[in-house]
Parts: sequence; C-alpha cells; structure tokens
Amino acid sequence: MTAYLSAPATSRGPALILRPWSAADAADLVEAYRDDALRHWTTSAVDDEADAARWIREQQQGRETRNRYAFAVLEPHGPDGAEGAEGYEGRERRDRLVGHAVVKGLRPGSPSAEVGYWTVAHARGRGVAPRALLALTDWAFTRFGDQGPTRLELIHQVDNTASCRVARKCGFEQAGLLPPAPPAYPLEGHLHIRTRPPGAA
Repeated sequence: MTAYLSAPATSRGPALILRPWSAADAADLVEAYRDDALRHWTTSAVDDEADAARWIREQQQGRETRNRYAFAVLEPHGPDGAEGAEGYEGRERRDRLVGHAVVKGLRPGSPSAEVGYWTVAHARGRGVAPRALLALTDWAFTRFGDQGPTRLELIHQVDNTASCRVARKCGFEQAGLLPPAPPAYPLEGHLHIRTRPPGAA
C-alpha cells in the first residue's frame, strides 16, 4: 500500500501532503535545483529533465526494493490550501512542490533508520521542513509496528545551521560529531538521534 502522509496547516503555511515521487514531478524538480543553496547541501546533480527523470526513477526503485522511502512534499491545491491526505490517492492534481523527505534503511527488524529532507527556496521560513520531518518520523516509527526501528538518525554538515535547528525542533538531539567524508562531505557532520516514544508502535 502506498503511503500518503499529511502535516497540518499553520499560521505560516497551508497543510502539506507527502506522497511518492512521480515522473510528472520532473519539471518541478529541475526548477527546485536551480537554487544554489539546495545544490550546495545535496549531493545530487539535477540540471535538466533527463537528470530529474533519472533521480525520480532512483527514488521509485528505492521504494520498490524497500531500501529507501522518498516523498515529494507538496502544498495541496484547494480553496484554502488546507486539504489533507484523505482522498488524495488516484486524483489528478497540480499541487506545488515545496520539498523532499526520505527515510533510508527502514525495514522490519532493523533497530535504526536514517531520515533526511530539503526545502525549495520559495517555501523556506514557513515551517515546511519541520512539519514534513515530523510526519515522516511518526510514519517511520509506526510503519512496521513493534518490528520497526527504535531509533532514527539525522545527519547534516556542521555548517548547515538551518538543518540543525530543524532537527532540534523535531526532537532529534545531537548525539555526536562525524568525521569529514570528502568530496561529498568536506566538513564534519552532526549526528542527531530521536528514539521511538513508548507506545508509538
């Protein structure tokens, strides 16, 4: 069953929908990657629609092999922007891409998994990243019930202070310092951890 997640509206922005990436998202992905900040903090290169199609196929393959669950984060179309995930699947929509959220290594019996995210330039400062991360975190902790992970990890480079703030806001406490891993990660990294609360499964 395909997961469609939602995050509630706030005073700074409408509700969010998290759904699997599709081929129709290619043009929006190219537009998102025109942002220098996004290109700086990610290791992917998306310069045109061919690159975008390849990146989206990789996300879809990760879902098929159950190694990587990637979600496009969208502001849903509606009269007040507050429509949730209910009734979303199977409908033709043209919603606005505002980010990406992913959980890696999520499988039954694995004690931990890793989460990550990014936000497009026009959506920053409106609480998109923390709301998407919280929705993803809740789903990851409950996806496999008692067989799911008891710990989620979040890693970012030390100079990515915005990501550090998001992590802490969402209950991911800093747990360690990771060595550089050039060329992709030339600086040290912060390891943040959040453990599954009792009864979450």
